[in-house]
Amino acid sequence: MVSLKARVLTLGLVLALAAASLLVLVLRAHRSSHSAVPPPSRCRAVGRRGCGFPDARDTGVPAGITLKTVPGQVSGGTGWSYDAATRQVNVTGSGAVLRGLSIACDLNITASNVTIDDDQVRTGGTFGITLRHTANVTIENSTVSGRNATRGRVDYAIDDLYSDSTGLVIKDNNVTDWRIGVNVATGRVTGNYIHDPGYIAGDHTDGLFDNGGTLPLAVSDNTILDRLTEVDAIFLASNPGSPISHKTITDNLLAGGDYAIYAGGGYHLSSNIVIRDNRFSRLYYPASGRYGPAADFERRGKGNVWSGNMWAAHAQPGDIRPGAVRDTGRADIVPLP
Repeated sequence: MVSLKARVLTLGLVLALAAASLLVLVLRAHRSSHSAVPPPSRCRAVGRRGCGFPDARDTGVPAGITLKTVPGQVSGGTGWSYDAATRQVNVTGSGAVLRGLSIACDLNITASNVTIDDDQVRTGGTFGITLRHTANVTIENSTVSGRNATRGRVDYAIDDLYSDSTGLVIKDNNVTDWRIGVNVATGRVTGNYIHDPGYIAGDHTDGLFDNGGTLPLAVSDNTILDRLTEVDAIFLASNPGSPISHKTITDNLLAGGDYAIYAGGGYHLSSNIVIRDNRFSRLYYPASGRYGPAADFERRGKGNVWSGNMWAAHAQPGDIRPGAVRDTGRADIVPLP
């Protein structure tokens, strides 16, 4: 006969083994569920919640793609061709798709519904990619640059020449060695890494330039860095007698220039300028730009919003309050070198 004490000990051992097994199962389940969650593809040591901002690893032509040179290996396709006389690629056919090309000259787009994808455009001179009176053009996953950071810099890397191209999307591109990185008045600019301007004596550099007007422009989730002091990462123009409105700048990582943002004010004609949830890095200057994070934001403009803008990580935390933003009331007294 098994004694009562032996039975109790046996039962206790069984319960202990069961509990241990259950604990192992719980831990395995926890570890499995944890490891099944992939890390954010754009996690960074600096920026919004430590994640979310593009750099060279996730913009431009994706790794592993073999590009065909133009005009060396290919000189044309459906809706596009290389012009030896002008030394530029002309896109004239609606619906043209240019993919997997290495282009060492101006890519001139005059057609609509065009897609530029997985391309490299590397050229000096005036233009990298030019848009002329287009609609619904998408430029994505491409690398656009000058030949170098000095005499070979490109004047306009991506340029809406007449500021009237509608439905424009500029997405996930790596843009470098420019005087003006992206020049647009309307459309959507998102997920780009715009950085390292080139410089020729006398240049005023802008990561993103908007010449003004009232067409809607959305600039979101970009990294825009201008290591120079002339002039800024983002420039919303303030022109005498001309209104500027419907510009939205959200969730970007910005640094450099005299001010990281010129916000379109100065003549009391700005409205619906929304600057929200951006992160201002002190990569180059303690105040993000040489003089501060932003200038010419008109707090009293109708629909103008400054909200949630913060210093980037690895800097003192806390909101960048509107009081820290220069509101000159006059564009002509913004100090320039």
